[in-house]
Amino acid sequence: MTSKNTICLWYDGTALEAAQFYARTFPDSSIGRVIHAPADYPAGKEGDVILVEFNVAGIPCIGLNGGPAFSHNEAFSFQIATQDQEETDRLWNAIISNGGQESECGWCKDKWGISWQITPRVLSEALANPDRAAARRAFEAMLTMRKIDVAKIEAALKG
Repeated sequence: MTSKNTICLWYDGTALEAAQFYARTFPDSSIGRVIHAPADYPAGKEGDVILVEFNVAGIPCIGLNGGPAFSHNEAFSFQIATQDQEETDRLWNAIISNGGQESECGWCKDKWGISWQITPRVLSEALANPDRAAARRAFEAMLTMRKIDVAKIEAALKG
């Protein structure tokens, strides 16, 4: 990896599987080096995959197969800006149908416990709208959703 700052995500032996899913699901995502343990370690054996270098939507990451000691939570998430309902649906459905879980307001969690915000650009723009009444309507509409419905956000903006 050439980036000075890289996100390190902890997995329990599934870093390569997760990286493969991200690479085929999110644009501008890929897998780099796969590094095998040079010796036994607490969570595995010599030769096991210990590190996977990958990019998710242009963000450099390392998947560390560190074992079961730590799990992910909502304090960290990837926010993916989508262009329209089709892209929103595709990404949301990919995560959910691959063992993930729905949450509120555009959030979901993949089967490895990583949280994702699948956020249509229209929602981000609506919340920053200088017409605060329109922003409030869009915000209140969002609060009723799991996956974001672009048409409902647009309707809320219009009043």
